[in-house]
Amino acid sequence: MNSTVASYFAQSKEFHAVVMFFSSLFGFDATSFVSFLLFGLVATIIVGAMATIGGLGTYAERKISADLQMRQGPNRVGPYGLLQFLADGVKMIMKEDIVPTQADKLIFFVAPILCLVGVFATLAVIPYSSGFILTDLNVGIFYLLGMASLVGVGIFLGGYSSNSKWSMLGGMRGASQIISYEIPVTLSIIAIVLMAGGMSMGTLIGAQGGMPHEWYILHNPFTFIAFFVYFIAALAETNRAPFDLPEAESELVSGYHTEFSGMRFAFFALAEYIEVFVVCAVAVALFLGGYKVPFELGSGQFFVDRLGMDVMIAKNIGNFLEIGSFLTKTFALYYVVIWVRWSLPRLRVDQLMTLCWKYLTPIALFNLVGAAVWMWAFDGHSLFYVLFHSAGHAAGGH
Repeated sequence: MNSTVASYFAQSKEFHAVVMFFSSLFGFDATSFVSFLLFGLVATIIVGAMATIGGLGTYAERKISADLQMRQGPNRVGPYGLLQFLADGVKMIMKEDIVPTQADKLIFFVAPILCLVGVFATLAVIPYSSGFILTDLNVGIFYLLGMASLVGVGIFLGGYSSNSKWSMLGGMRGASQIISYEIPVTLSIIAIVLMAGGMSMGTLIGAQGGMPHEWYILHNPFTFIAFFVYFIAALAETNRAPFDLPEAESELVSGYHTEFSGMRFAFFALAEYIEVFVVCAVAVALFLGGYKVPFELGSGQFFVDRLGMDVMIAKNIGNFLEIGSFLTKTFALYYVVIWVRWSLPRLRVDQLMTLCWKYLTPIALFNLVGAAVWMWAFDGHSLFYVLFHSAGHAAGGH
């Protein structure tokens, strides 16, 4: 059975009390029914939280860019302008929904929804903590890559269905860019999968520790380079500057979503900001220790042994610490993504493809082979272990 948020809460007395209540009410074992309700509740909370993070992402974008350019940014709606994203949402809802006369109406309606569905589907395997994950599929990272590719399809269909040359050019750029940069992203991920020995998020994070020297980014020189290859390619995957060629307002008006207005445009924007969170979360899970907390505090065993706490309460505290660790790392990378956007100029299309096919893809392939050789040569041990273990042996020999 896959590890899920329901299996975590099934360890508590309260869960069994609720199951007994519904079992006596319906006359049959209600464990599956309660698990389904719990799963639906947590899924709703995650979708709502991600929608809020997507909205706050627009606020963060404006505030960080303002800080970099010595401006104030949003400061009128709510304290420090925090409610600006709500004002934007109300504005989007009230805007007229315009559909071009010659547009392919069915695809025009489906494209923004497809982008949003693709991004929300990836949230099922994002590991916020050891207990707070919707489902830890044994092919979790494979599933995530498959669902994330729907965004590229939605972008292309949005440009194609608009019956506009600007939109079509943006859609074609988006499709070629996303398909191209999926290769270095996937190769960098495979290097970590090779080292961890599995594709589930639990396996990928479980092979790491809470301290920085136990993370895969510092495991060996090849994974260190793989992190930067992944991060650069992920910026292109999410159409973020300096790789925002599908939008390119100086060339294509607004690219693939030129003809979209109101909530249809909002869906594209929301999908982009949530996807940024997802690629940052995947980077944290693969390279930066995921939700792991130093000294194994996330397991809760410390609170049981030293403070005599109830096991479930200790586990809950450990999971809150893990969620804090995971979100802190993820939002730090989110900040870097926005920072890069407002620091680097946009590339040309030929430069974009040259970077992918002539540099990132060969480097990612080299890293994959290098990681395999490292695993064979050093029996899977990290550079930290090799250096200090060898030094310890040398000191012991004298």
